[in-house]
Amino acid sequence: MALGRGSASNGAVVLVGAVLLIGFLVMSGGPALTEAAKYTVGDNGGWKFNVAGWAKGKTFRAGDVLEFKYNGAVHDVAAVDAAAYRSCVLPKGKKALRSGHDKVKLVKGTHYFICTVRGHCQANMKIAVKVI
Repeated sequence: MALGRGSASNGAVVLVGAVLLIGFLVMSGGPALTEAAKYTVGDNGGWKFNVAGWAKGKTFRAGDVLEFKYNGAVHDVAAVDAAAYRSCVLPKGKKALRSGHDKVKLVKGTHYFICTVRGHCQANMKIAVKVI
């Protein structure tokens, strides 16, 4: 059976084009392959007093990771709700992280974190992070 003129070469061109497109998408880190960002809370200073404004101007996305670096002998970090953030009181049943190097993966919504050591949250050792 005879093939039409150019049939084999047209199929090869389509195949090569598809392979190149897939390769480009993989190498460019297409939308599905975007890597999450990692943020050190407080930047070089770490999780400390007066860090409440640190998140201002930053865009956080679902999947990003917050890294809390601090001296675990004198600080901690707890994920809380908006009311606990405002009152600086850790709700019953909530636990604080105390490793000094804690990581939290973000999901869409607003997240609140405080230091539960007496007086620290009141000294603005707390952050609110909006995640899109």
